[in-house]
Amino acid sequence: MNIPVVDFGAYRLSEKDVADEQLQSLSTELKSAFTDVGFAFLRNTGITQEEVDCVMDISKKFFLQPDELKQPFSRKGFVNNPNHGWVSLETERLNPRRPGDLKESFNTASLRPDIKWPSSGSLKSFQEFQTSFFLRCKELSLRLLRVMAHSLGLNPEVFLSAHRLIGTDKNGTTLRSLYYPPVNCEKAKEGQLRCGEHSDYGSITLLFQSSEGLQVRTRSGEFIPVPCIPGAILINIADLMQRWTSDQFISVLHRVLLPPVGDSGTRQSLAYFVQPDDEALVTCCDGSNKYPPVTAGAYLTERFNESYGRS
Repeated sequence: MNIPVVDFGAYRLSEKDVADEQLQSLSTELKSAFTDVGFAFLRNTGITQEEVDCVMDISKKFFLQPDELKQPFSRKGFVNNPNHGWVSLETERLNPRRPGDLKESFNTASLRPDIKWPSSGSLKSFQEFQTSFFLRCKELSLRLLRVMAHSLGLNPEVFLSAHRLIGTDKNGTTLRSLYYPPVNCEKAKEGQLRCGEHSDYGSITLLFQSSEGLQVRTRSGEFIPVPCIPGAILINIADLMQRWTSDQFISVLHRVLLPPVGDSGTRQSLAYFVQPDDEALVTCCDGSNKYPPVTAGAYLTERFNESYGRS
């Protein structure tokens, strides 16, 4: 299985619109990728490597602090958005049958002006970089959703109208800065991974990787390594989009294994998880009843309960 590489230059962020002929070409390529593989690399999106590096650099400065300095920004410590903030090592289990994942993250899930952000010393630009990157990914995501709707012969509003509130506390879209610290494989728990096997929860995910390590499951059931293509964004279909499209677009399991014995390297990534608005009702867009209707917020809460444990 090869993950297709799609040139998105015709609809890159600097372009106001896309010509009909180019829209058709993009639709054809992405439909094929999302129908057959569930993943695609996007090139020439308008999001630069410099932007990615800035967010990763300042995120790493946050992660390398002692835990007591990160604790005030813990996830669930924000009244209006329970998914915003820092997630400590081994707190999350993306495969609930395994021990906690050997990663930590900072979730940017709320852009409210009144929430607190890390801002001391070298982190004074933390909020600015995270927020700016969140909004850039939002714009690209909406363009992708438009192309995806076109590829299925749908009015773009079928998807776009359900993503009006991205960036507010009425939508679960989240930018996750992820950090995988060095691992002593001999001390890891039995069955523990850096990131357990899982499929994503919402509409689509945009992933920016600093290095290889991600694996994707093929239709035959084997996991294969995903390359790291400089300047390209890895896009994948998530579970609500698979339901929405009655399995036309497929949401695929993926994971990050422990590094080889003796490898003391770290890994970073940025994942932009696009969710429909909390009150958006996701129903099969072909009119079938293959999946029962579900509100995006309720579905997301249930999946969080599986990953973090019910509280």
